Amino acid sequence: MLEYSYPLFRPPAEANNLILQVTLGCSYNNCSFCSMYKTKNYEVRELEDVFKEIDTLAHHYPNATKIFLADGDALSLPCEQLLILLDKLNSTFTKLRRVSTYASTQNILGKSNKELELLCKSKLNLFYYGIETGSDVVLKKITKSVNQAEIITSLTKATDAGVKISATVILGIGGSKYSDLHVQETAKIINATKVNYLSTLQLGIEEEAKENFYRYFDDFTMADDEQILSEQKRFLELLEPTNKIIFRSNHASNALHLAGTLPKDRDRLVQELKMALDVGKSAFVPNYFRGF
Repeated sequence: MLEYSYPLFRPPAEANNLILQVTLGCSYNNCSFCSMYKTKNYEVRELEDVFKEIDTLAHHYPNATKIFLADGDALSLPCEQLLILLDKLNSTFTKLRRVSTYASTQNILGKSNKELELLCKSKLNLFYYGIETGSDVVLKKITKSVNQAEIITSLTKATDAGVKISATVILGIGGSKYSDLHVQETAKIINATKVNYLSTLQLGIEEEAKENFYRYFDDFTMADDEQILSEQKRFLELLEPTNKIIFRSNHASNALHLAGTLPKDRDRLVQELKMALDVGKSAFVPNYFRGF
């Protein structure tokens, strides 16, 4: 089969789908909390090599319906190159229904409305988008290099083009000091946009990222599980989306697994969090079952 360039990451929802590396690493790769691609240099792979891998995948999985484009942000490729790639995928996998990729604020803003529409019509119709936080203060401290207004603009731009958005928010990314600000400003993004899927996960900073993280976030204090769940409760209480959102908080990092549809299940989810906080640690997922 394929010889992937490791480390290789994909969203949990893509576990049973084909993965095709069209770029290596991350074109930005400066978020201080993230260590996913620090061991790899950003590189655009030759289309000829990618096409050979498509043919190999088609030989083994001719009936594939969903494909994820790796690594960190295949959307960094020029639209023309992506359309050539998508044409190859659509002609090779006759049952293809969806192509997805990680997408950053910068890469969405770098595409025109027409380009995003063309990509969506060619079945690149799902973006995995890391909001992380909506607070401009925290965004600067985690060296995300975008602001709240740009996040809202990019999400709206993708949605208007027909692309579905699976967004993630990191609980605890503001630490204890900026928890309220993180919650309030992040809720504003969800309420101002129309994401289709929303996941929350708990902050985890790997050892090799800590020095860089604390260099920029020098007043950060890690929140404990009780503070995290209280933060999540406040976040959900502020959500008033104008569209249906599939909500999940079942990442391996989470102290409590939650699932529902917003806004319909918001009050139930808030009540589940309240009950867990009332019970205490015995209601949380044990640390030995958790990871990042």
